[in-house]
Amino acid sequence: MGGARGGARAVPSSYGLQAWKFLVIEDKALRAKLLPHAYGQSQIVDADKLVLFLVKKDAGPADVQRFIDRISEVRRLPSEMLEGYKQTILNSVSLPPEKVEAWLTRQVYIALGNFLTSAALLGVDACPMEGFDKDKFDEILGLHAQGWKSVVIATAGVRSADDSYAKSKKVRFPKAELVAKV
Repeated sequence: MGGARGGARAVPSSYGLQAWKFLVIEDKALRAKLLPHAYGQSQIVDADKLVLFLVKKDAGPADVQRFIDRISEVRRLPSEMLEGYKQTILNSVSLPPEKVEAWLTRQVYIALGNFLTSAALLGVDACPMEGFDKDKFDEILGLHAQGWKSVVIATAGVRSADDSYAKSKKVRFPKAELVAKV
């Protein structure tokens, strides 16, 4: 997920805020503990990689300041030069909490899309999964205490040769039904 060119760190987000975390769960015993809370979907334990995409809970002014400080550090700019940008971001995080969470959750899906596309380009099978009990995952992994919340899962790896779907054609609607020009 890191990669030579930044990998997940290079994924775009609104303002560049990156209010997400990607938790790669490698421990097989932990995966087995999560399995019942993913409706028994075997990919949870069978896949080479299990990635849980998280959103920052209660993002607010401190997160904005941390980001502004990081911009200042990386680009060697005085933070005063970023004051207008900071105020713009602060306006977004000062919306009602449910709107901020919905906005930041949409940003996580941008990261998921990049993950899935990158996996496909590398010839790796990947599967996004929303079918899991987020609260139970968060509880088992202690995420709430760390300020994070589960959004979506993706599994990745090379399919087993005996997977009945491995050689099946993808079922997609025709391009003309999905893409329109005006």
